[in-house]
Amino acid sequence: MSPAHDPRLDGDHHRRIASARTRVGRIAGLLDGLVTIPGTRIRFGLDALLGLIPGIGDIAGLLLGSSILFESVRVGAPRGLIARMLSNMVVDTVGGSVPLVGDLFDVAFRSHARNARLLLDHLDAQSGAVAPKRHGKLMLAGLMLALLLLLGLICVGIYAVVSRLF
Repeated sequence: MSPAHDPRLDGDHHRRIASARTRVGRIAGLLDGLVTIPGTRIRFGLDALLGLIPGIGDIAGLLLGSSILFESVRVGAPRGLIARMLSNMVVDTVGGSVPLVGDLFDVAFRSHARNARLLLDHLDAQSGAVAPKRHGKLMLAGLMLALLLLLGLICVGIYAVVSRLF
């Protein structure tokens, strides 16, 4: 196959990158940077607000934030970067699940903004490079499985705490 016919080199890859940049920035801003506390540089978003709802809020934040992870797979980010982003999500979900203290953790840790920055930095470093090989459906299936396992662990933990309280 000649480079002129290589589908990775056409404008589709560049459009995919540009749309990913826009979506990732919007999602991270919504989840981690929607509101600034007056007189400070402290920002928070829906992730911290949703975290006020015990159990369900952290799961909702995880699901919303997973869209950044899926964008990274979609644009062909390396597996190591995706693993780092996934670990940020796990830390955020586990740390954010502690009542009240977890909400402060969400404001301080800002996993969605971290993940967006990781992806955008990677894309900046790759600008002008040949489109990377996309990981495809197997990688997405693995990510979904990891997220479902994390959700299951959170649900088991919530059940254990609630059953001990009552």
